[in-house]
Amino acid sequence: MNTTELQDLLTAPEPPLLLLVLPEEIFEAGHIPGSVNACVYEMAFLDTVRALASHKDQPIVVYGAGEGSLDSETALTKLGTDGYSDVRTFPGGMAAWKAAGLPLSGNGQLPAAPEIDGRYQIDTQESVIRWTGRNLFNHHHGTVQLASGEMVVQSGRLVSACFTIDMTTIACDDLADPGWNAMLIRHLKDADFFDVARHPMAECTLDTVTEIQGATEGTPNHLLHGDFTLRGTTQPIEFPAVIATADGSRITGQAQLEIDRTQYGSLYGSGKFFRFLGRHVVNDHIQLHVKLHADRC
Repeated sequence: MNTTELQDLLTAPEPPLLLLVLPEEIFEAGHIPGSVNACVYEMAFLDTVRALASHKDQPIVVYGAGEGSLDSETALTKLGTDGYSDVRTFPGGMAAWKAAGLPLSGNGQLPAAPEIDGRYQIDTQESVIRWTGRNLFNHHHGTVQLASGEMVVQSGRLVSACFTIDMTTIACDDLADPGWNAMLIRHLKDADFFDVARHPMAECTLDTVTEIQGATEGTPNHLLHGDFTLRGTTQPIEFPAVIATADGSRITGQAQLEIDRTQYGSLYGSGKFFRFLGRHVVNDHIQLHVKLHADRC
């Protein structure tokens, strides 16, 4: 339906239940007069609607942000699947209502973007790196802990970051047998792989940060460039990352990247350096899932 059709419905003797399906803070900032709120992003969406609608045949109109957002279409599908028989969408949503110059109810105050300039120290207890190593026939995965690190934000943009990895904390999550687990960890720590006795720390220093234009929420929004040091060898590194904050007091960075261990001197089982490996082959690339939480200093 269009804006005029919605206005006619709302002024009818028995208007439909009008649902804004965006989060509560958006509803409080502004909504079409007469609306009630049920956020389609919440797992309790259907429970909320059941509390608002008197019966499954009650006429309902759902709306959201407007063009470019699937919120109202998602709500329509969910309600139809749950048995509501008379549900329609106002696809133009808030954008179309505002464009028509029609009034809104609410306080008019959308949540402001937080001030984030400053230095942030990485929380080593909540931050973690998850690793995955593979060969042709198997794979192992686990964690390694952060020793320290920081992020620096200037003019609302991340400009640099660094973190140190404590290689002595490497752990395997998938081997339940204590003996096999301990054997793998010893192998990973010895000179075949990470030579932890001589190089207990790995370091990543990121000194160039480029924003990725057009990035949507939940996709990488920064491209990070710098150096990565492992086993005492430093190589350039570049990878995309999601950098975000909820309230300005904590910044979270998340990235998935690969490193070629052979570039750092870990040659065990590499087909680039050995022949007739058979079942002893080990992939050169290691996947890292980095999740850093940093609090304002």
